[in-house]
Amino acid sequence: MQDVSVELDPRTGSLADFAEILGAAGISLEGGGVFSAGGVAVAHFLVAGAEGARIALEAAGIRPVAISDVVMLRLDQGRPGQLGAFARRLAAAGIDIRVQYSDHDNRLVLIVDPQREAEAAGIAAQWDADRREPYADARDGADPRAVGDG
Repeated sequence: MQDVSVELDPRTGSLADFAEILGAAGISLEGGGVFSAGGVAVAHFLVAGAEGARIALEAAGIRPVAISDVVMLRLDQGRPGQLGAFARRLAAAGIDIRVQYSDHDNRLVLIVDPQREAEAAGIAAQWDADRREPYADARDGADPRAVGDG
């Protein structure tokens, strides 16, 4: 899975056009969203077959299309503070989060500096391992019987 991003035209229906083009190309949107700042709307969506998405979008005149590798992990949705705790791990390593959203399977999707992606993926893998370790949260004073997934 990779992130496909484009600046959407500032007009009604531009997101519909984007999604219809990808749908017609057989590309499913697995997560993402549209984020606006300063009058510019940027669509970021998680897809399988990002190069096919680029080809379809560019053929329809939507460009430039950026493709980014992503780091994905699962947070314990039932426990407040999970995003902050993981983001702090990346910050402690000096890794900047450029984009953050969730996929349709409740996983956190991050885009980081490509030169730091492998390191961020390693931190995410350790996070996932720590979360699966029985009673790992007991070290932090949390109730190990607390339920929460996501």
